[in-house]
Amino acid sequence: MSSKTAAQRLAQKIALSAVLAAMLVTAGCSAIYRNHGYVPNDEDLAQVEVGKSTQQDVAYAIGRPSTRGLLQGAGWFYVGSRWKHYGARAPEEIEREVVAVSFDEAGVVSNVERYGLEDGEVVVLSRRVTKTNIKGISVVRELLGSIGRVSAGTLTGD
Repeated sequence: MSSKTAAQRLAQKIALSAVLAAMLVTAGCSAIYRNHGYVPNDEDLAQVEVGKSTQQDVAYAIGRPSTRGLLQGAGWFYVGSRWKHYGARAPEEIEREVVAVSFDEAGVVSNVERYGLEDGEVVVLSRRVTKTNIKGISVVRELLGSIGRVSAGTLTGD
């Protein structure tokens, strides 16, 4: 008769629970990688000819970018990055690639450049903070102070 005692069954359940818990902890601590953005591959980028291709040609060959320069003809930027998420830690960018396609005033490709994460620089963004108190006068005081200075002529533009 090979019947297990209650103590043996309890020990097996505890061992199985410990193994499952260890597997869950291990799975929870494994890194997760995520890709963001789009960078054209070398074969597609070879279709873009400096001094010859137009913006329409570039759009047909490699697609329109998600980021463009602010000025007319400033360029198109294709940005791709790979992030590593590991447990409760903050995500870490482990790869970044940027392809910059510049255009001249006529919309013809003037340059194609490729940058990596090692080429990046930290850019300090300007802080635009509006002061709430201009020369010691609060907004409420300004509004109340202008009550007597409004006339019908200023409202109608006469």
